[in-house]
Amino acid sequence: MNPTTSKTPTAPTADGDHGEKAADRLDKAAIEAEGERAVSDGSGLDADADRDSDLDHDLEDDLEDDLEDDDSDRAPSGLAAAAAAVVATGLGIVGLTGAWTGRVVAERETLLGQMKTASGGSVARQISEIYGDAWHSTALVNGIFALLALLVGVFALVRPAFGAPAKDPQPGWVRAVATAGIALGVLGVLISVGMYFDLIVALPAASAAAG
Repeated sequence: MNPTTSKTPTAPTADGDHGEKAADRLDKAAIEAEGERAVSDGSGLDADADRDSDLDHDLEDDLEDDLEDDDSDRAPSGLAAAAAAVVATGLGIVGLTGAWTGRVVAERETLLGQMKTASGGSVARQISEIYGDAWHSTALVNGIFALLALLVGVFALVRPAFGAPAKDPQPGWVRAVATAGIALGVLGVLISVGMYFDLIVALPAASAAAG
């Protein structure tokens, strides 16, 4: 045995310690990288989920807006009833005062009567052909306008009872104008019927013309 040989164990070399420390640092770095990757992946999923949620909310809002627009389009606006009420009043006035169409028809009947009696005829026939037919034609045309006023006024008055219910009640002026159109139409029909059948004013008699 060599007396100079030391019996104490030798300490590990510095290279081994550095290798173990480097391995530990690499493990810690790998763990930290995995954690950061997991966190980043989780945040990305959360961002995608939030984006999908926002898109769903936007689609729901657009769908609700479309449904509201459709409901507003289906709801009657009351414009047709208001227009019908005004038209009914106008037709009623025309039925009472007369229209140019009635005057044209009357002149046509007068011309036809003159042509029929040009070769001669009795006084009664001349009165009937020239004057009576024109009279009755005017009453008929005015009666048609009055009847139209009556029908249109009734439509304007009862329109809210049919179809989809309106959001707002029918304005009072629409009901008033429609009622006025109905009244004028009824009055025009009565006058036209009386004039057509010679109930209000009779045609001149031949005896009165001879006298």
